[in-house]
Amino acid sequence: IETNLGVARLSHYLGHQLVIYFYPKDDTPGCTVEGLDFSRFHEDFLKADTQVLGVSRDSIKSHERFISKHSLSFALASDPSEQLCLAFHVMKEKSMYGKTVRGIERSTFLVDSQGVVRSVWRGVKVPGHAEIVLEAARKLAR
Repeated sequence: IETNLGVARLSHYLGHQLVIYFYPKDDTPGCTVEGLDFSRFHEDFLKADTQVLGVSRDSIKSHERFISKHSLSFALASDPSEQLCLAFHVMKEKSMYGKTVRGIERSTFLVDSQGVVRSVWRGVKVPGHAEIVLEAARKLAR
């Protein structure tokens, strides 16, 4: 999958824990707060031997603007084909302004150093979420 730092495979993260968080859209209010929260705790995640990867269907150009505007400190993956989104079953029918639309359900996955998903959060509410994931990463690292 393509990231703002080049092409990445999930296998590139083996040997380290990985947080993969799926979010609907760059530079929208909830997604911005979520990105800022993961960025604020990024050093703490790294101390827990945990990489962070944000995923949306936005383009790399959009990701680069989002990262630059908000000084995010981790990689964002572009998944316009929804390959990764479908693999993690995060595409859902949602109601927006009375219309049914298909979009990403805000979801986070904590993957251990062997590539096994250890924790899953679906339908995430942003406030306090990054801290909850960080605590889970710290426990898993022990």
